[in-house]
Amino acid sequence: MKYLWNSAFCLLLVTGGLLGLSLPFGKIATEGGASGMLWAFVISLGAGGVLLAMLLARGKRIVLDAHKLRYFAITAAVSYAIPNILMFSAIPHLGAGYTGIMFTLSPVITLVLSILLGVRRPNLLGVAGIAVGFVGAVMVATTRGEAGAPADLFWVAVGLLIPFLLAAGNIYRTFDWPRDAGPIELAVGSHLAAAAMLFVGLLSIEGAGSFAVLSGMPVVVLAQMAAAAAMFAFFFRLQAVGGPVYLSQIGYVAAAIGLVAGVLFLGERYQLLTWLGAAIITVGVVMTTKAQKR
Repeated sequence: MKYLWNSAFCLLLVTGGLLGLSLPFGKIATEGGASGMLWAFVISLGAGGVLLAMLLARGKRIVLDAHKLRYFAITAAVSYAIPNILMFSAIPHLGAGYTGIMFTLSPVITLVLSILLGVRRPNLLGVAGIAVGFVGAVMVATTRGEAGAPADLFWVAVGLLIPFLLAAGNIYRTFDWPRDAGPIELAVGSHLAAAAMLFVGLLSIEGAGSFAVLSGMPVVVLAQMAAAAAMFAFFFRLQAVGGPVYLSQIGYVAAAIGLVAGVLFLGERYQLLTWLGAAIITVGVVMTTKAQKR
């Protein structure tokens, strides 16, 4: 366990795999009547609540200050609440596997933002990786979801917005990480802040009755909460060990899980161009990752 907690590669596999489970869980939930906002609330409440209980059981407390409150609020909105609402709203239209492919663009976009913000200096391999990833993204976008059931371009645009928000969150969390704050503490604060935002949104937009649908899918709710709690414990540790660009590669693992689960268990089918585009995006990710190591 100690090796896992200190190995960026092992943390990447575990975090990406757990993130990938949210895609099929989300499709099952939305098909069962849960809205994207409601399922995003389930994830943040589950992750924040379980991790808070673990933290308290170990006799630790979260000491709040202005910096942490700002960090919790911005991270909650940019990294969790908004991307999850978009993701679970788009899955019924695009499919779990196709939506998962959007995650693979996060490393490329993270590198672009790092260059634009002066966090990283561009090199030829990095620029080439960005270009290759963009070509793959265009190929995937043109297929517009599952084979034989092209989605409206609006939902394709929503899907493409997800990696932009995730990339922005990757940069921000590293840039503004509070001094002397541990990964579990930050995961708890950020997710409880996201859950609070989503709770207010649900009451305002969908009403208190929207929560009733969860009683009809207790197994999926509990499984999603457990996966989310475990994933975000490893997520913030990976942020500390691997940095923002390495962290962004969890999208590659999550996309693979989402595609496999979508095809094998949810009956999804995708065009050859979708698979080719996903493969080209992967090449772009490998190139940008090597560029970062240089």
